[in-house]
Amino acid sequence: MEKLIYLLWNGSGRLADDEAAALLGPARDELAALGVPGLSMDLADAGAAGVQLPLPPPPDDPGPAALVAVWLDCHDDRGPVEAILAPHAERLAGYLVTESVPTDYGDNQWAAPRDWPDGTRSPGVVMLTLMEKPDRLDDGAWYHHWYGTQTPMSTAIQPRIRYVRNAVARPLTDGAPPYRGIVEEAWPSVDHVNDPMLFYCAGGDDEVLAANMTTMIESVTAFLDLDRIRCAAMSEYLLVTP
Repeated sequence: MEKLIYLLWNGSGRLADDEAAALLGPARDELAALGVPGLSMDLADAGAAGVQLPLPPPPDDPGPAALVAVWLDCHDDRGPVEAILAPHAERLAGYLVTESVPTDYGDNQWAAPRDWPDGTRSPGVVMLTLMEKPDRLDDGAWYHHWYGTQTPMSTAIQPRIRYVRNAVARPLTDGAPPYRGIVEEAWPSVDHVNDPMLFYCAGGDDEVLAANMTTMIESVTAFLDLDRIRCAAMSEYLLVTP
């Protein structure tokens, strides 16, 4: 199987209730009717309101309002998927990705194993991060730092309950932004994103907070240019479990 990710922009970066309902209703039903072996959506809906993003998007370049992940036996057969999604976006960008899940629900003390059915909103909130590879790094150095340094470091100092790491193999649609990594990080609550003491597992200790923040900033800036990162807060919906 192959995993495809589609990013949907609507001009505002947030979904009105009717826009979210259209994706979770008719669009989901049409995609499921294709017999896709896996389907999930991250939606910038009311359930993810109030998140203070560490890197807010610039006013003239809001982040995507939705991410739709689809598993197919062969990505050559993606035409019907794109036809279903296109009416729900002002701009659509598709990517073929390789997925790894270093942390899933129940892997640590921050969340119990998944016990909710397909189609139900996942607990907590997802922070979507879209990453470009800086020209100063070759592929080997970039992936080595992302996988070998950034992932274990952030796992150790943050209360992340799920981490889906999507490495872009190639874009599938014309004009897709040159993202090389699409990261979906789930957190226990909005407060765990907004409160630095919770976000960095500092436990009320200012010295621990400062040390963990410094570690994070040094690692992130070692393999990313901050002005080329885009973030969005979303709700996760696991619709067809592969």
